[in-house]
Amino acid sequence: MINFANITLGFTALTTALIAGLFYAYSCSVNPGLGKLPDKEYLAAMQSINVAILNPVFMLSFIGTLVLLPLAACQFYSQSLSTRFIFLIVAALIFITGTFGVTIFGNVPLNNALAAFDINSASIQEIATQ
Repeated sequence: MINFANITLGFTALTTALIAGLFYAYSCSVNPGLGKLPDKEYLAAMQSINVAILNPVFMLSFIGTLVLLPLAACQFYSQSLSTRFIFLIVAALIFITGTFGVTIFGNVPLNNALAAFDINSASIQEIATQ
């Protein structure tokens, strides 16, 4: 049946899958590839990735998931607390804390520090400790 709740659930599944796929591909391919680079090239690549990821497609899926998971959970709330509602609320809490929270409070400050780091004028020791 096509209704607002099911449409919301469909878009929620899509944005969540896109973010999960990004994390999966990154951990299976990008991280191992970057790990093989010398320190200076690694930092330069990470600076480039941190700029490139801030695009409308990423933001739509990242922020979309943040908004859609709780919205979808609310759409399926009932007095009997259905299994669908429980799974959606747990997924929302995991995403909000484990993905969004870690990104905002952990990764973004690190990315900002990396963006401010001048690789070209840094010594080999400074690069190694960055």
